[in-house]
Amino acid sequence: MSRRTAPVAQDAAAPAPTDEAAPAGLGFERWLGLLTSFVAPLTLVTTLLFYFGYVSSREYFRSFGIDVDILGFSSQQFVMRSPGALFVPVTALLLATAALLIGHRMLRVALLRSTSGARRRVVAAFAGAGVALTGGGLVFAVLLPALDDGGPWPLVAPLALAAGAGLAAYAVSTARVLAGRRDGRAVAVLLVLVMVAATFWTTATVAQWWGRGEARTLAADLRSLPAVVLDSQERLYPGNDAIGFQDLAPTTPPAGAEEPSVPAETTHRYRYSGLRLLVRGDGALYLVPDVWSPDASTLVIPDDQDVRIRYRFLPDVAG
Repeated sequence: MSRRTAPVAQDAAAPAPTDEAAPAGLGFERWLGLLTSFVAPLTLVTTLLFYFGYVSSREYFRSFGIDVDILGFSSQQFVMRSPGALFVPVTALLLATAALLIGHRMLRVALLRSTSGARRRVVAAFAGAGVALTGGGLVFAVLLPALDDGGPWPLVAPLALAAGAGLAAYAVSTARVLAGRRDGRAVAVLLVLVMVAATFWTTATVAQWWGRGEARTLAADLRSLPAVVLDSQERLYPGNDAIGFQDLAPTTPPAGAEEPSVPAETTHRYRYSGLRLLVRGDGALYLVPDVWSPDASTLVIPDDQDVRIRYRFLPDVAG
């Protein structure tokens, strides 16, 4: 008869396995995980798309004398207008993040092989650079109203603040891991928030430049917009010689003609040509001349029965 062997009881007093020391710079990965979990929700992404679409559209239409708020665009329309403004900053941000990850891995390996004194010097260098950049960004932010708006200055302040706060947060987080301390977390959180806010500021500035640049590109060739022939019941005074005018009032038929050249029941007697449709919004058509000039204006025409609109074919469609 075989005997069953009882399982050997584990020693309750045996020490639990200890975790290995956290490698230097691990705090950076914690903060990166926090940021990715913060940015991931779809509602936040949609909000960002709306914001950047609004900023770029505001600059775009402001070049034509239009306040974007009177167009009555929906949130979806602003979101649809945002990809162009976001391509450049998002691509640059992703490339910068990839470069930072690679640099972080390389620096962590180097710190693990170095002495404690060398580690402290590296952390101090990051902290000093972060403080210097943050201070410079604050100075530029204060002086920004007095600087030339056409230069690169609007982008210097947020870039310096984002880079400085990021370097300082990296230094604080790495120092905490190296020293095995738990204090300093609040400082790191505040620095990360400053970096996020400055990053939004940077991308918003890029969105403004994008909208302004798109407006200038369009102004150089307004003929790319849909051509419009406008018939109106009331006489308009566009104040631009590039806009053609024709009075469609019934005329006396020439000798030998049986009918007038224009029917007598014509109600839309004033015809305007040389116009382009810039945008339609909130029950109105916003028309611009097909040639840009500094003294030109945007015509706001109510989209109702008082006007009649014809959209002309492109002349080169048939080849």
